[in-house]
Amino acid sequence: MGMYINPGNEGFAEIVAEGYVDKTGLIELVNKVISTSRKLVVVTRPRRFGKTFAAKSLVAYYSCGCESRALFDGLQIASEPSFERHLNAYNVVRLDMTAFSGADDVAGAVTKRLIEDLVRELPGVQIRTEAIDLALTDVVEATNRKFVFVIDEWDAPLRERRSKASQEGWVYFLRLLFKNMNLTDKVVAAAYMTGILPIVRYGTQSALSDFREYTMLSPDSYAPYVGFTQRDVEELVSGSGIIMDELRRWYDGYELPYYDEDTGEHSLVRCFAPYSVTEACNRHNVGSYWVSSEAFESLCLYIDMDFDGLQQAIVQAVGGASVRVDTGTFENDMHELASRDDVLTLLCHLGYLVFDSASSTAHIPNEEVRAELRRAVGRSRHAAIARIVRESDALLRATWDMDEDAVAKGIAHAHDGGCAPVFYNDEQSLRAVVKSAYIAAIDRYATIEELPSGRGLADVVFLPKRGDLAPAIVVELKWSRSPGTAMEQIRNRDYGRVLRDWDGPTLLVGITYDPKTKNHVCRIEEA
Repeated sequence: MGMYINPGNEGFAEIVAEGYVDKTGLIELVNKVISTSRKLVVVTRPRRFGKTFAAKSLVAYYSCGCESRALFDGLQIASEPSFERHLNAYNVVRLDMTAFSGADDVAGAVTKRLIEDLVRELPGVQIRTEAIDLALTDVVEATNRKFVFVIDEWDAPLRERRSKASQEGWVYFLRLLFKNMNLTDKVVAAAYMTGILPIVRYGTQSALSDFREYTMLSPDSYAPYVGFTQRDVEELVSGSGIIMDELRRWYDGYELPYYDEDTGEHSLVRCFAPYSVTEACNRHNVGSYWVSSEAFESLCLYIDMDFDGLQQAIVQAVGGASVRVDTGTFENDMHELASRDDVLTLLCHLGYLVFDSASSTAHIPNEEVRAELRRAVGRSRHAAIARIVRESDALLRATWDMDEDAVAKGIAHAHDGGCAPVFYNDEQSLRAVVKSAYIAAIDRYATIEELPSGRGLADVVFLPKRGDLAPAIVVELKWSRSPGTAMEQIRNRDYGRVLRDWDGPTLLVGITYDPKTKNHVCRIEEA
């Protein structure tokens, strides 16, 4: 069993031993396309969404370098008719391209390692070592087994922005394997590649158009395997004491279009961020596990780009609104971004936003991502965001001072200034306005929407972070009502109960909006 050729199943065995959430239905999808015209598959997902776990399961299942029957016993794939036919039946090439992304000559480094591994692992096979296509052909002819290629993070060498020659060499290597009709038909049973961005418009990579792509915008039959479904999470947390509603608020929200190949039906699948759910269960603590500092620095760079309307759209999304996005302009390159829509589309592929094709809009999926974007907005140096944050600082101080007129004017200005939805049509859009306007609160407050109270829901609650002496703020919003209605509802519903564990001061803020006069009115009381 080699490192790159016919590796073992140890990686998947470790995952199973730790409490594996059964996603082996993905293997059946690959089984359906083996040795067909659809055998080349690329699945793109954000970081921390289980790409490597999926690759390890495929290697363990297909590689003839190990015996994996016992590992899959009781898992979904074991009940499929195709299970026995393909189990440990192929030569496998396993590549994790993050290990090669720093090489000056990526294709050369990969070729060298593969041929060395072929010679070492198959000593009885006469292998021509001068070219990878010849070496692979020799192995197939000698063993009577085709190859299944599992290439994880295939686009890592391209994302690293190494030399153009190295990038083109890597693309040529892939084209040699998967576009050369004689070689591909003779050698390749299937190829499964993972990455972050789609490949269709990557310049010369149009030569890889034979791959069928499944992306965050269009995952189709692979949608249930992008993340954890609700059923997955319920099984994972059973008996753990973790509250399902908290997991849903923090990690759910990736609503993805799904096509069921068996029934021919289209639907939507809601997915949770798998890494974060797993960490929350392991640590028995629900919170943010979006930990990559490199990813955060990139996020700050993207939202600071000088494109018209980008900063307003980001703040609007943080406030809970959906923002319109044209995904058709994106060239699938992290470095060649030319517009607001390019940046927002990239954020969809990176998991920061979720795209709704029916409305052509995107929104933040959950509290974990919202917290990350709020943090990035706080770090922003762009003039537009700096202005919005500066005005929000003034609004927050006015709220603390109980200056009702200033608060009403601040909310109205946030609306008119474009950092909230242009058109109000209900209390939901008014809520997005308020959250956008109070974006300065991100450093000192946890923001909670519709927090359960004694007899109802508080629209927005700003709860001071531990150790902060600022007052808690409970906001009730009313659409087309009299100015006193919001405050009356706060008193009648006893919203103070939502903060029974909070022993500091609390401000009750009622905000109403009259669509006829376009006026915002604010009332503030101390609890």
